[in-house]
Parts: sequence; structure tokens; C-alpha cells
Amino acid sequence: MDLAFTPEEQKFREDIRAWVREALPKDISDKVHNALRLTRDDMQRWARILGKKGWLGYGWPQQFGGPGWNAIQKHLFEEETALAGAPRVVPFGPVMVAPVIMAFGSPEQQQRFLPGIASGEVWWSQGYSEPGSGSDLASLKTRAERKGDKYIINGQKTWTTLGQFGDWMFNLVRTSTEGKPQTGISFIVLDMKSKGVTVRPIKLLDGECEVNEVFFDNVEVPAENLIGEENKGWTYAKHLLSHERTNIADVNRAKRELERLKRIAKTEGVYDDRRFRDEIARLEVDVVALEMLVLRVLSAEKSGKNSLDIAGLLKIKGSEIQQRYSELMMLAAGPFALPLIHEAMEAGWQGDFPGGVIGNAPLASTYFNMRKTTIYGGSNEVQRNIVAQTVLG
Repeated sequence: MDLAFTPEEQKFREDIRAWVREALPKDISDKVHNALRLTRDDMQRWARILGKKGWLGYGWPQQFGGPGWNAIQKHLFEEETALAGAPRVVPFGPVMVAPVIMAFGSPEQQQRFLPGIASGEVWWSQGYSEPGSGSDLASLKTRAERKGDKYIINGQKTWTTLGQFGDWMFNLVRTSTEGKPQTGISFIVLDMKSKGVTVRPIKLLDGECEVNEVFFDNVEVPAENLIGEENKGWTYAKHLLSHERTNIADVNRAKRELERLKRIAKTEGVYDDRRFRDEIARLEVDVVALEMLVLRVLSAEKSGKNSLDIAGLLKIKGSEIQQRYSELMMLAAGPFALPLIHEAMEAGWQGDFPGGVIGNAPLASTYFNMRKTTIYGGSNEVQRNIVAQTVLG
């Protein structure tokens, strides 16, 4: 198995790097490199730039308006944009629901929904988790009752990431209570401006409202918004979750944040501490190992071989690495990791260090926020069971 990039792939990387250097707004990349707050406008602005280029759906086949890149090209694109300081593509539209619509939606649904996703004009949200139905997603209770040419939806979703910005939402809803829980679930999309939809932000420890509760009170949704067949939503959900778990691994962001950790450690004077540097080295080894695992999967895809279904394994390792680099950053900064006054940070209160790096903003809040990564997208405990069954038999 050859994990080296070919000359053609290296040329592709250089082309991507040059384009991103020209297209990525500096004010956005500065925020990303310094972990400052990204507004909706920041994220949407970058999405529209990618959309205009035809690269927001960078993983899409050409028949649906994507560039038709192979697995290696997609990886190189993700790496170069991450290292340049581009915001992560908000995945709910282009990475998660779009593949479901491509695979299971009708031609009319594809024509209706995909262009808005590809352009970056329409912001999508995810309606999966409910109070009491997170890791055990099959126990969800939000109900959709068919009445004529529409569904009436009642229930609640929670932990809806950036749902306060959403234009449309894809949901798992219960359409039957017969048989196994998984067999009575359907996949429905709805306009978040519909009457009866209420979004209530959940304020987190850092004062941000990254996640939300969403309530449905007799929400009328046209039956044509059902994706695929009724009661087959669990199949579609598994298709979507494989994309989500691979996306969570995010080895390219880990590489960028590893360099930020080194900068912080050097600035704070702890890089010369041998034990602390050992922890950084141990993290770096794990990042390289995760990258090698990703490249093995990509190599298998490129050669047409069936790679192991290891999306869960990528999610486990990637999420643990995210927690470790955020913890090491906070430990490196010590008490200076604690202040979290957004207005002061954005005004440069924490000081500029060599290279224009804002020191420690916001490390403690990032650490606490990253505690969620081993839970969402399927808890790591559940993923280990899945990996054991899939890989070990």
C-alpha cells in the first residue's frame, strides 16, 4: 500500500493552496487561527465563496453539481483549507443531508434542495437527538402523523447545533409504533419558518448558544417532504451518520491545532519542560497515526478495494485527540486560560504575541466545549462495540 502522494496529487494540492490563499478573507482566517468567535456571517460568507467556486459540495459527484473529486483530492482540499485557517464547512447541508437526498430522494427533491445547499444560500440543521434519545436514537418519540397530503409533527429535538441560524431542518420522526423501534422511523425535511416551530437556544458555560432546543407543535409539513419511503428512515440515518462520524475525526483541524498548541506552549514558557513536551510528542504521534489510518482508507477507495467500515474508529480517535489538544492548551496557559470576555478578546485584551497570535483566547471554554466530542455522533462507548462487531466479528 503506497501512502505517498503522486506528482499529480501534489500539483492538485498546490492549486488548492494557491486558490485558498487568494479567496479566503483574512479577517476570517485570523479568527480561526486565534480561536475567536465566528459569526453566522463569517461562516456563511466562506460557504458562499466556496459555493460560487462549486466547491462547497466538494465531496459531491459531478452529476449533482460537485467537482467529482476522488477520495485523495477531497482529503487534500480539507487539509489545505484547514491549515489556511478556513472555517470548517458547516456539515449539516453539504456533508450530511445532501448525500441522503442524492441516494434516496426523488429527482424532484434533488432539484429542489441541492442547488441551495451547493451555493451556500440555505442553512440546514439536524433534528436527531431528543431528551432521553441520544445514544439510543431508536427510542425517539417525535411523532409525525399522516393526514391527507401532509404530516402533522409534534415533539421536541435538542442539542441542535447552530439551529438558531437554520432555514431548513432534516428530522427523524416516528411514523409507526409497530415492530422494532427502528422500523417505525421516517426521514422528513421541513422549513424552520413553519408555524409551530419554536427554537430555544441553550446557553453553555462559555456564554455561547451553540446548541438549541427545537419544539414542534402541530407543525404541518407537506407529504412531499418525506425523503425516501415511510418507516425506512433508520436506513437513511445510518447512511448519514457514516458521513458525520468520518467528519468528526477531522484530522486536518487536529494538525492545525497541534501547531497552535506548540505556539502557546512556547509563548507561555512550558515548551522547554521535558515532561510537557513529551505530552505534545505523544499527541503528535497520535495525530500522525490518525492521518495514516485516514490515508489507508483513502488508498483503498482509490484502488477500488473495499475498505473496512471504520467510520466509528475514526470518530473515536479523532474526538479523543480533540479533547487532548484542548486540554494541553489550557494546561500550558495555566490561569491565563480562564478569562472569557468576548468583547475584551476581540479588542486584543489578551495581547498580541510574535506572529500576530492572540495568546490564550479562549482556552478554558474550548476545553469544556470539547467534552462533548466523545458523546455526539454516537458515544465512543457505543462506537467501540460497533467497531468490535464489524472488525473483529
